[in-house]
Amino acid sequence: MNPPRETTSGAIAIILARAGSKGVPGKNTAMVGARPCVAWTIEHAQETRGIARVVVSTDDPRVSDAARAMGAEVVTRPAALASDGASVDDAARHALGEIEMRHGVSAAPVVILYANVPVRPRDLSQRAILRLAETGADSVQSFSRVGKHHPWWMVRVGEHGDLLPWEGDTLFHGVYRRQMLPPAYVPDGGVMVVTRRALLREIAGVPDGPHAFLGRDRRAIETNEGDVIDIDAPIDLVVANAVLSSRGVSGRSPLASVMEKSA
Repeated sequence: MNPPRETTSGAIAIILARAGSKGVPGKNTAMVGARPCVAWTIEHAQETRGIARVVVSTDDPRVSDAARAMGAEVVTRPAALASDGASVDDAARHALGEIEMRHGVSAAPVVILYANVPVRPRDLSQRAILRLAETGADSVQSFSRVGKHHPWWMVRVGEHGDLLPWEGDTLFHGVYRRQMLPPAYVPDGGVMVVTRRALLREIAGVPDGPHAFLGRDRRAIETNEGDVIDIDAPIDLVVANAVLSSRGVSGRSPLASVMEKSA
């Protein structure tokens, strides 16, 4: 049997939302902008042109309740894929396998989204899907432009406080103005879009490693510093609430009662 032909229409969004978190316990159901954090990512996926199916992979009953209340499908993640050591691609492959058992195999791309990102540009996933279609790449990932935390300004601090360049021989590469730094980017966690073949590790010649599921031809879309906010520390909740408040998001969401009932 021939493999399904790759297509860029009708993408499947898989939202990863495991229960465990050491930095911010329960962050995926923490109230952000009067809604559970995961709700922002579900809404983003549902409103993204090019996404046909929204799936939430979770081991958290509260996340499941919120997802179903918003009309998203739920895949129950087994404990083995919900630990600190579980990989993103293992969880995504499991979810895709479950969805294909329910609905049949599709060669559409897979949009991988993290539930702990309540703030991202509205068109971010659509841009990534379009970049995948335009380039024929194996994957597209969002990267944020680095500001003052630029690698050229990184140092090593010795036992007695002595400073050494992180790399090279010149401290700060001789640059003291931010405007003189060359453009540098870091993965921001906003979105990853991969072909089905890449996710399933069916592309020949890809070296083993934690990012092998991104395939050989990897592309980027750019965001500005602060466009994407992921909740990894308590201060991130404060920042996300401030950003959403500045956009006029306020009031009690109906999902708040769902979370209370499942608490």
